Amino acid sequence: MPELPEVETIKRGLEKKVIGKKITGATVNLPKVINRPVAEFARLLKNTIIKKVARRAKILMLTLSNGHTLGIHLKISGRLLYLKKNSPVEKHTHVIFDLNNGHQIRFWDLRRFGYVKLMRSEEAVKELKLDEFGPEPLTKEFTLDIFKNLLNQRKNSRIKPLLMDQGFVAGIGNIYADEILFYARVHPLRPAGELSARETKDIFNGTKKILTTAVQKKGTTVDLYVDLSGRAGNYVNYLKAYGCEDKPCVRCGARIQRIKIGSRSAHFCPRCQKQ
Repeated sequence: MPELPEVETIKRGLEKKVIGKKITGATVNLPKVINRPVAEFARLLKNTIIKKVARRAKILMLTLSNGHTLGIHLKISGRLLYLKKNSPVEKHTHVIFDLNNGHQIRFWDLRRFGYVKLMRSEEAVKELKLDEFGPEPLTKEFTLDIFKNLLNQRKNSRIKPLLMDQGFVAGIGNIYADEILFYARVHPLRPAGELSARETKDIFNGTKKILTTAVQKKGTTVDLYVDLSGRAGNYVNYLKAYGCEDKPCVRCGARIQRIKIGSRSAHFCPRCQKQ
């Protein structure tokens, strides 16, 4: 699933490519992924200018000149691609936005869990439930003191599921939770209330460092994610825990282990990250 670095990479690509461009038409091949009747959806989009691109948690938002906003969530397997209009249209391409520069924005989703919602801009917070997300971890406003306060409110929660809780901190998923906890040498099952001051600080610093680096490397491709141009993310070459089961720990040489926490996996070093 695309997480904060992957969605931020796509957002930055869109900012360079589509701001100021006009949407001249829209094609919907799978009506279930949009939130309006197809004809209305296409009519409201036609001849609008893309004024702004933003991200909140894992959701992309395109502000349009007619007072509407497009909210796009890639969920588990979605892609957003910027391609020339004459490029072959791949199977599982569900929505296509024609632009006035001969290019298209294409929403592709193998598993069909993602969505493209069109709403009035003043209703976007409610429609996309943006106020239910926790703080953005890469902002200046997300400080160590704020992180400590958040942990104090969830003392009994296991730290890995907590990091992945979008109401706790926005944008972190399975990949980066594993990497952050490996960086901090914290076992994924540790209760938040049992973390030392050093461990808390290391998790905070690891969050900032790893997410920032992952954005610089254009995200992580371990499955279906690609950037706006269809290129894989390079942070996969820097993973030290996620997907590294049975590989030697880069710090101590012990074999990375994988356990189940609910329906999700966690990867960790049993020697560096003791419970």
